[in-house]
Amino acid sequence: MRAPIGHFDDARPAPACLDELTGPVSDAVRHWPGSVPADQILYVDTDPEWADTAVFVEHYVRDLLERSANCVVVAGKRAGETTLAACVVLSTTRVDVNGAVRRQLGARKASFASMDTATGETGMEYGGITPLGLPEAWPVLVDAAVVDLPYVLVGSGRRRGKLLVPGKAFAELPGAVVLEGLGVS
Repeated sequence: MRAPIGHFDDARPAPACLDELTGPVSDAVRHWPGSVPADQILYVDTDPEWADTAVFVEHYVRDLLERSANCVVVAGKRAGETTLAACVVLSTTRVDVNGAVRRQLGARKASFASMDTATGETGMEYGGITPLGLPEAWPVLVDAAVVDLPYVLVGSGRRRGKLLVPGKAFAELPGAVVLEGLGVS
């Protein structure tokens, strides 16, 4: 199957590639609740050396930068309590941690979670964290620009492989909150 974005010769429906995904992502695809059919979520096999977005788009095709999103784990703190959340923004932007994230989480302080926390809590590999399969209690903050795209390239839970996900599917993830201005230039 030809990919809807990028120049990937082999894009396969994610439900046919469950063994290529981490446990949490595989479970999320297997039990997909959204209105977008799970077989519209596609898996493309990619080299783990090219997992980081900037390197990835240089190797595969530059126009993917505007159609790629990063998923980062953040920690909001207030009165000794920590709330973990995920933020999904276009790769051409950065997460507004001290503004939009802090306000949305009702936190006094917000920051990026450590690598050990991000990988330990998600069960995913650093550099491949994806919003599919995150802990159900987590808020998943999604920039509105991500939802507006027909397809978005995101991590697969591993450094090897990527997912191509219809943008509107991000708004249907468990715990999803779509925010204007989450990603800033």
